[in-house]
Amino acid sequence: MQTGYQVIARRWRPQQFSELVGQDHIVRTLTNAIESGRIAHAYLFVGPRGTGKTSTARLFAKALNAEGGPNPEPDNSSDIAQSIMNGNCMDVIEIDGASNNSVDDVRLLREECQYAPAQAQFKIYIIDEVHMLSQQAFNALLKTLEEPPPHVKFIFATTEAHKVLPTIVSRCQRFEFRPIGDDDIVGKLKEISEKEGITIAEGALVSIARLANGGMRDSQSILDQMISFCGKEISEQDVLDVYGLAAPKEIGEIGKALAGAEYEGLIALVDQLANDGRDLFRVLSDLQDYLRAALLDAIRQGGQSEMLGQRLTTESLMRILDALRAGEIGVQKGLSQRVNFEVTLLKAAEQSRSRAIDSLIKEISGVVDSMPLEKKN
Repeated sequence: MQTGYQVIARRWRPQQFSELVGQDHIVRTLTNAIESGRIAHAYLFVGPRGTGKTSTARLFAKALNAEGGPNPEPDNSSDIAQSIMNGNCMDVIEIDGASNNSVDDVRLLREECQYAPAQAQFKIYIIDEVHMLSQQAFNALLKTLEEPPPHVKFIFATTEAHKVLPTIVSRCQRFEFRPIGDDDIVGKLKEISEKEGITIAEGALVSIARLANGGMRDSQSILDQMISFCGKEISEQDVLDVYGLAAPKEIGEIGKALAGAEYEGLIALVDQLANDGRDLFRVLSDLQDYLRAALLDAIRQGGQSEMLGQRLTTESLMRILDALRAGEIGVQKGLSQRVNFEVTLLKAAEQSRSRAIDSLIKEISGVVDSMPLEKKN
């Protein structure tokens, strides 16, 4: 019997703490807690989607229920470890907070908590998107969370920590999952591609990392889609075409046109991007990242940068960035994305040449002060 295809994000889910990418601070803390026996009864995992919250919760549950006692490096081949990672363990219960958010669901959970684990040392409840629980459900959980049975551990995961009641947060150890760096994502995707027999260009990997916005799962889903589209060989242009991205070279050309206030050049570049089917809001976002890099370069260089082909001050670069930021909503939600994008770029180009009145006054005052006084007759 042929089994169904399993996506890359599932096939490459971390099996040990050492395989988690970009969350070293969390791995170190949880490992030390296991080794020292300082294991809390409730944990709150907070962070953007696709950064490893649920995977870490499963790994932690597996480590706590390792054969022979808690172990940060459990045996993957053991029955208990495999059942936990496959989601089949009776004592590691994963609950979707979005669809099990009523007070009755929490009351049922409280009743089940009283029973000892059937096959493991600890009964562990992993509640994903815990912020979706209702106010009554949170209140019903409070007492159990404050004084749970010794064999019970809670792991909550959420992308919106501000929606979790402070009374719940105060009873948990909180862990902040960071967006994963582009370099880490590129490294992991390169490893996956090599083992999957995929030839992929470095530029394609960088583009996928840009699209993922710090989410490892998103990057793996994008890679999966690109394999379906391209087969065993993926070029940078393939990724740009499928997702409507502008090439780094094109972003650089727009930046130089902005710096030089080349209005006709900007219009021509926008025409080219629109005709190629590029996502103009994404182009605007990438352009802001490029201008930010120029601003940081100016700061490092003592107040000026030639990264855009023109000598621009930190003041000019900040004014350009302000103009680009002011146009975000219009480009994203306006009636004509192309027109709003053109107007945003033209305004930014205008700002590249304008000067703040206070800086002009300061400069003129400095010139006047340096002039020699006229000698009296």
